Amino acid sequence: MGAGIWSFPEGSGHAPGARLAGYRVEATDGSIGKIDEHSGDVGRAYLVVDTGPWIFGHRRLVPAGLVSRIDHERRAVHLDCAKERIRQAPDFEQGRYDDDAATVRLIEQHYANRHL
Repeated sequence: MGAGIWSFPEGSGHAPGARLAGYRVEATDGSIGKIDEHSGDVGRAYLVVDTGPWIFGHRRLVPAGLVSRIDHERRAVHLDCAKERIRQAPDFEQGRYDDDAATVRLIEQHYANRHL
């Protein structure tokens, strides 16, 4: 995925400053939860998805590069990956992501692995 993993793709419908918290998140094979929080920081944009009861309420960090499109009318964000890829992602831990290069690399490696 490379450096583009942390940026919303062109044509995805992302608008700088848009508030995405509460939007439903759809993987290629169905709904996976709602956006709990997000960052639109240039070069480090991501979503924190509350997966709800389907995997016991874990929070997963999803790099913005996995967003295929945003439907503001339906308040839904569509990802270019299956639910299993999100399910197997590392848990999101508040504050750890910002200052921990090892965590950032772990997330990049997880999403770069196309075999999930």
